[in-house]
Amino acid sequence: MPELRRSTRASTVEATKRLEEPPVKKAKTSAAEKKSATKTETESEVNELPKPAENESHKQKSAELEVGDEIPDLTLLDENENEVSLKEVAQKSKFLVIFAYPKASTPGCTKQAAGFQRNYSDLQALDTAVYGLSADSPKSQMSFVTKQGLKYPLLSDPSRKLISVLGAKKSPSGVKRSHWIFVDGKLTIKKIQISPDVSVDSALKDVQRLEQESGDANGAKEEEGKDSKQNGGKKD
Repeated sequence: MPELRRSTRASTVEATKRLEEPPVKKAKTSAAEKKSATKTETESEVNELPKPAENESHKQKSAELEVGDEIPDLTLLDENENEVSLKEVAQKSKFLVIFAYPKASTPGCTKQAAGFQRNYSDLQALDTAVYGLSADSPKSQMSFVTKQGLKYPLLSDPSRKLISVLGAKKSPSGVKRSHWIFVDGKLTIKKIQISPDVSVDSALKDVQRLEQESGDANGAKEEEGKDSKQNGGKKD
């Protein structure tokens, strides 16, 4: 029995010692280690984020209409708030001239619009539709049409969606004076940032030249067809 009592006492002493011993403290993380861990986590998060386009400006530029491209399938309001489909307009005439101006009823824009009005009958004779274009509201366009006695429509593009596609958007909110000529729905002439006089004069001359070239090409095809018939459809 004495041995049992001694064993019990020893166990009690050991248990008491364990209770009195302070808990083992974890080693503190140094500031350098914390900084390194934070940096690693940040780098990991950055690597997981989607990467932006490598060349955003090139991407935007590629969306711009270039010579040879089809006219965009967009619909805008004219001065009467009627919807105008560019695709439909391009199908109705052989040539389509769209000229852009910064702001309705301002001196330079008035000069440009009046010039196209002056040449309008000549352009019509060449199967050419003419449309003015700006970021003005339909109401402002109507006032412009009325004051200048314009016989052709003016398109309203307040969001500058078409203006941007055509390459005439000017940051932050402006419009570059420009014009474009479409032949059978395809962009053939593109002139950006030009003067009112150049826009008016060159547009008419370019349409006349394109009509002449088209006539020459058709004449050559007719002659080729005649020669083919005379030779019985045989080629040399």
